[in-house]
Amino acid sequence: MQKYLVRRFLLALVTLLSVSLIIFIMSRVSGDPRHIYLDDYSTQEDWDRMGVVLGLDKPYYQQYGIFLKGALRGDFGESVREGRPVTEVVIERAPATLLLGAVAFSFSILIGVPLGILSAVKRGTMMDSFGKLIALVGQSAPPFWLGIMLMFFFAVKLGMVPPYGKQEWNSIILPAVTLGWYYAAANLRLVRSAMLDVLDSEYIKLARAKGVNSRTIIMKHAFRNALIPPLTFAGVTIGALVTGSLVVETVFAWPGLGRLAIEALFAFDYPLLQGVVITFTLLYVTAAFIVDVLYAYVDPRIRYA
Repeated sequence: MQKYLVRRFLLALVTLLSVSLIIFIMSRVSGDPRHIYLDDYSTQEDWDRMGVVLGLDKPYYQQYGIFLKGALRGDFGESVREGRPVTEVVIERAPATLLLGAVAFSFSILIGVPLGILSAVKRGTMMDSFGKLIALVGQSAPPFWLGIMLMFFFAVKLGMVPPYGKQEWNSIILPAVTLGWYYAAANLRLVRSAMLDVLDSEYIKLARAKGVNSRTIIMKHAFRNALIPPLTFAGVTIGALVTGSLVVETVFAWPGLGRLAIEALFAFDYPLLQGVVITFTLLYVTAAFIVDVLYAYVDPRIRYA
């Protein structure tokens, strides 16, 4: 157990290091931020002076070393676009993304898991067909299209919720549903499949033969033993809902980290883009690590080498 956790922790560190190197290279390929600040009348001296100010006068390996050294201290440098420390900008935008991810995750669980159980228990009925329809739409509709359709009907036509931005408490409903529908559909299919496998097992048949209450069979015996696949997906979902909010935040003008990443990309803001992506990666890796730890408590049969 201990060796396994240490190995997973080291793997997480390697992942963070690899991502930092990849985003460093990709951000440099996207263009030079000096083009934003200097016009056609600028001289070579102006160009060189701006390079010194932005730290672009050093070789790439030195720039990466400076970035990595600062990142270990929680210092990602100063945002070119904002003129403020990257950490300050990220902390300012992070709550909106975390709130959106939490509401979307709750939606995916509250909709996907109960429908998955009902779909398995009521196999072959209208409830099962309804569950399959929800799963089909959720996993086939692109998030940007789904977001625009929800915005058109519920915000523009019906006027029930604000169409974009973080204006009122109900502003989060449309982006959360858009972001969480795919994962609700995936949870539905996973729970249904796992429940069907367990419900067809011998010990469930024996429990039914002994006259055990159906509710007890479903919730205490079947669902508990079918929990590993949904739990695995839940860990991935937590990280993906936060890191995958980029498209949804752009469609709904939600002031979170996803939209901030797009703004940093178009502004050639290297430090800010690197800081946002590292934050995304850290959240994703942490969620996956927590799920690995939870396995041992959910299923005692799991043994770590």
